[in-house]
Amino acid sequence: MAVKATPSGAAPPGRSAPPLVVVAVGLGFGLLVLLVRLHLEPVMSVDRGVARELNEVVSPRSYLVNALNGITRLGGRPIMLWLVGVAAVLLLVRRRLRLAVYLLASVAGGLLLDPSVKSLVGRLRPVVEVPVAAASGNSFPSGHALGSMVVYGAVLLVFLPAVRHRKLFISAIGLIVFAIGVTRIALGVHYLTDVLAGWLLGALWLSVTAYAFRVWRREAGRPVAPLDEGLEPEAAEAINRVPDSSRPIPHRWVTATEILTGWVFTFGILYVVGYLLKNHTEGTWLGRFDDGVVRWLQTFRAPTLDDVSWVWSKAGDTHAMLAISLVFCPIALAVWRQWRPVVFVALAMVGELTLFLCTAAAIQRDRPPVAQLDGPMSTSSFPSGIAATMCIWAAIAVLIMGRVRSRWRWVAVVLAVVMPAGVALSRMYRGMHHPTDLFGAAILTALWVGLLWWVLRPNVRAAPAEVRR
Repeated sequence: MAVKATPSGAAPPGRSAPPLVVVAVGLGFGLLVLLVRLHLEPVMSVDRGVARELNEVVSPRSYLVNALNGITRLGGRPIMLWLVGVAAVLLLVRRRLRLAVYLLASVAGGLLLDPSVKSLVGRLRPVVEVPVAAASGNSFPSGHALGSMVVYGAVLLVFLPAVRHRKLFISAIGLIVFAIGVTRIALGVHYLTDVLAGWLLGALWLSVTAYAFRVWRREAGRPVAPLDEGLEPEAAEAINRVPDSSRPIPHRWVTATEILTGWVFTFGILYVVGYLLKNHTEGTWLGRFDDGVVRWLQTFRAPTLDDVSWVWSKAGDTHAMLAISLVFCPIALAVWRQWRPVVFVALAMVGELTLFLCTAAAIQRDRPPVAQLDGPMSTSSFPSGIAATMCIWAAIAVLIMGRVRSRWRWVAVVLAVVMPAGVALSRMYRGMHHPTDLFGAAILTALWVGLLWWVLRPNVRAAPAEVRR
């Protein structure tokens, strides 16, 4: 009987995946399901004992609870969906459609497996003496353990070829997945067997999807490499973050000194302006204008405008700005393959935050003397926090205008004007700021973003050694 030839370098089908490992993982998961469904007392006793002892250790220590909650968020859907979304966009930008499809399909399958198995097993969550966390739905298997194994495991298999220190990368991913699972037990929202089942089911699903991807490659006539080289070793150069290993910013100490000096001067100007507004405008035309504009806006208050202003205000808060940064920076890195734009945006946000906090603490200006829709606020009114909105959109506009030639680049300029304007108007409407507080935010943005543009030259495309000095 003739043997079908395989493409050069391709592994035979029987050796394209470690079947014994897959079978062992599957049997382990099946055994856990059986033990939990049968309510065997030895297993139940161990589960309850571990939950009780960890609760006794964790519940009296608030700092430990906070640390565990911070770690467990790494396995929550918001962070993992952000990670998968950014990774998928990066792969599509680099024209690695197969890897993007694999990543999305693996994660989608994991999302479907979690509620399906939970409903089939129907296990209730642990009951501990001092609850420190809450979770909805059934307990078996742990969704955080399953999701983190699938998401971080899929990211590992996709990006492993581009990693220099592979053992360190694999160890870091394994530590993250392990830590997430442990936090679910320590917080009292899952039993030990729930987490073990989540890990096993996640590993089983990853094995199945990895095998399917390797079969896909073999049918396309491509060699199948060992899994410790990643799913697609030849993609290393394409998915590498920044192939140029040179420093993103030349003369770093000189640059840091310039930026620090500029920060001090910017803070000094903001302090002088804020001090004058707080102590020398009461009873003047400027003071009357400040209060008059806010009072005039109160006359338009209505339920619909209250809701619209709330949405606009939230669009400029810290969480929104952080989300925009976490989406824009990885995409910019994928498209332009330079660290300079990312450093520019990161420093814009860090500098804005520190300038805002220091100036607000030094000035302590009262809020407008009107009813505030968001309740009394004890923080300083000057400068307005919309400086964060101004800085992020201004920084994005600077980069896009300098690097994109399409006429659609003007959309970035429009957003840099419309978004801060909407946030500013909504916050005055809600009684949070005077017009001059917004003027302070504009000063902060203009000085700080302008300084960073001058020092960093974020749109320079030449090699670092050729940059202005």
